[in-house]
Amino acid sequence: MNLEQAVLYKLRQLPIDKQQELLDFAEFLYQKTTKKPALLSVIGLCTDLKVDIKEEDIAHARQEMWGNFPKDID
Repeated sequence: MNLEQAVLYKLRQLPIDKQQELLDFAEFLYQKTTKKPALLSVIGLCTDLKVDIKEEDIAHARQEMWGNFPKDID
């Protein structure tokens, strides 16, 4: 009797609710062992956009956003 046959033999001896529990556990083990695709970095996701943001652009945007900040508070 090989391993697969032994597992099937034991599975068939279990009540239905325990068979479902064993199936859930087998699915958990399968998910744990399968490789998940690597997540791409934000830089990698944006490489095809061909966006060139310069330090001056960031400084200008900051000035627009925060330029009147202290004056707006009452």
